[in-house]
Amino acid sequence: MKRSTTLTTLALASALALAGCGTSGEETAGEAPETTTSAAAGTGSTDTATATPSTSAQAVTEEHNDADTMFAQMMIPHHEQAVQMSEVMLAKDDLDPDIEALANKIVAAQGPEIDQLKTMLETWGEPTSMESGGMEGMDHGSDSGAGMEGMMTEEQMQELEAAEGTEAAEMYLTMMTAHHRGAIDMAQEEVAEGQNPQAIEMAQKVIEDQEAEIQEMERLLQQIQG
Repeated sequence: MKRSTTLTTLALASALALAGCGTSGEETAGEAPETTTSAAAGTGSTDTATATPSTSAQAVTEEHNDADTMFAQMMIPHHEQAVQMSEVMLAKDDLDPDIEALANKIVAAQGPEIDQLKTMLETWGEPTSMESGGMEGMDHGSDSGAGMEGMMTEEQMQELEAAEGTEAAEMYLTMMTAHHRGAIDMAQEEVAEGQNPQAIEMAQKVIEDQEAEIQEMERLLQQIQG
């Protein structure tokens, strides 16, 4: 009996040992694909991060023609006056919220565009003003932009600054609508005759943005005029 019990015990121990080995092997085999999958996933993640292009502003290319130069040199003072007109309105008391939102939008859009236009001219090796650019005879005005389509005179700017309330709002909307139409004409000419892709792209944006703003200003003007 003792010998039989001993054999039985040994047999049971061997069976358990074999079962343990089998379980260990299955776990190992199961872990390997998981590790491989994780490694593959990690590799894929790294590749994706590396391949993602930068979303920073596109660099300005040097190729350009006279139309590009004139567009940038004229649009700088044109934009500067639009920003000035808007800041005059924003400094007024009891400003209508819709007028305030419009003025802020114009400042936010055209301020950075002024910097972009200057960068274009610097990249092209062109002066940032028209008078110093050797563009005499083109009758596009001076450094201040006077004489360009849609530009306000000094007297008009002073009148806007002195106006208050509804009178100021109506004056601002009327003046800015004319100002925008002048910018759109300049931008359309750039799209038709320009060469530099970044300048043409900006001109297209000016057309799209300012046409939408003209519609908004006409609606606000109708509300004011009853």
